[in-house]
Amino acid sequence: MSSLSSKGSATRQRLTGSMLQLIQTKGYHGAGLTAVLEHSAAPKGSLYFHFPGGKTELGSAAVSLAAEQFRSSIADAMAVSRSFEELVDVVISGLAGLLVSSDYRAGCPVAAVTLDAGAEDEQLRAACSDAYASWVATFHAYLVSSAGDTDDTRSLATSAVCLIEGALVVCRAQRTTEPLVSASRTLKGLLGPILEQGGAQ
Repeated sequence: MSSLSSKGSATRQRLTGSMLQLIQTKGYHGAGLTAVLEHSAAPKGSLYFHFPGGKTELGSAAVSLAAEQFRSSIADAMAVSRSFEELVDVVISGLAGLLVSSDYRAGCPVAAVTLDAGAEDEQLRAACSDAYASWVATFHAYLVSSAGDTDDTRSLATSAVCLIEGALVVCRAQRTTEPLVSASRTLKGLLGPILEQGGAQ
């Protein structure tokens, strides 16, 4: 890779990362392109060079980055966890830490884009749909590897994502991590016995 293309890739990554951070705290509509340029310290003309589709294309890239980051965090948690209960603790602890460190300003960027613009922009809606599907697939793969593929496995994986996403929203509204703690207890009670049964087979 040439130094020019490497520099261009780094600029694209900075723009995407800045958009993601701004969406987390300000929502999609609050993340203006001028603010993205200032936050990323990217050259003014670089935004439309890397994202000719403008804010929609940049927002979609930010959603994809958010999906990748959460998948990676789940994979890392799986690698260090010796049980499902420990896996849940690691994931929930990480999310709770993000909320507290941001003073409850940083929520899920995928949820923010879904609520702000998903109904009015098909490209953004599709990006959000793909992000959620990838998270469900990650949990589903874990459940299948631990308990086998059953009729309930995919719906349970979907329920896990819904519990966590919903808890994040309520945490921000109430400015407490207790909803995440409650979601953790529910996940352990819902999926723990199934995984134990699968492991015993």
